[in-house]
Amino acid sequence: MKAFIDETTEYLVQKGFDKPEIGIILGTGLGKLVEEINNPIEVSYNHIPNFPTATVEFHKGKLIYGTIENKKVIVMQGRFHLYEGYTLQDVTFPVRIMDTLGIQTLLVSNASGAINLDFKKGELMLIDDHINLQGGSPLAFKGVEQLGERFADMSAPYNLDLNSKFEAIAKQLSIKLHKGVYASVVGPQLETRAEYRYLKIIGADAVGMSTVPEVIVANHLNLKVAAISVLTDECDPDNLAPVDIAEIIMMASQAEPHMITLFKNLIASI
Repeated sequence: MKAFIDETTEYLVQKGFDKPEIGIILGTGLGKLVEEINNPIEVSYNHIPNFPTATVEFHKGKLIYGTIENKKVIVMQGRFHLYEGYTLQDVTFPVRIMDTLGIQTLLVSNASGAINLDFKKGELMLIDDHINLQGGSPLAFKGVEQLGERFADMSAPYNLDLNSKFEAIAKQLSIKLHKGVYASVVGPQLETRAEYRYLKIIGADAVGMSTVPEVIVANHLNLKVAAISVLTDECDPDNLAPVDIAEIIMMASQAEPHMITLFKNLIASI
């Protein structure tokens, strides 16, 4: 894998990706942060050597370099998922590239369903901890010790300082920001009523199909990580309506301005 990482990194350096400080992964329906990037350099995933290609129609598939709040950033507009047929190593390959390019901090967004029924759709949740239900680890491959400590510590996968800053910014700007546990499943099917009940029992506040693999690898690389979920639907097993993906995308876009405000203010404070 190291040879692939070196080749991909060299390609992006030649494109002008110069020592980014912060990496950002944008989730479903959350692509408008890219409009805040100054002097952007864009490269489509399918032009980058060794990169997977986004296959989900509402994920754009571009890596963008530039500045936000005078900080050099590298932004993934569209991410990869296990449910697209990728491996966990494919899904997390971009995190390793961003690390090799120089990032110190990784910010992640996603769209998720609210298991905690005190949380409402259209609101935001700061991820405090997670549960990996994807059936594997992005670190479980031969030679991983060449890229970092094999037995990565996960006692605090989400950086406490970054989370405190997010909470302070939200309070100052009167943005409702819950804090909770995110469960990551494979998908792409949505959960059954029994699965929603199970997720609640084991302590999940929200559920989605991403984020956890990238966070595990970021911790493996000793990056500071923070993540925010946009809650797009309410997962009440006793009153469960059929899912409407169009409504989920719409709900994500409605909540997106608050997420962008939080991200920009946090970036300014780093």
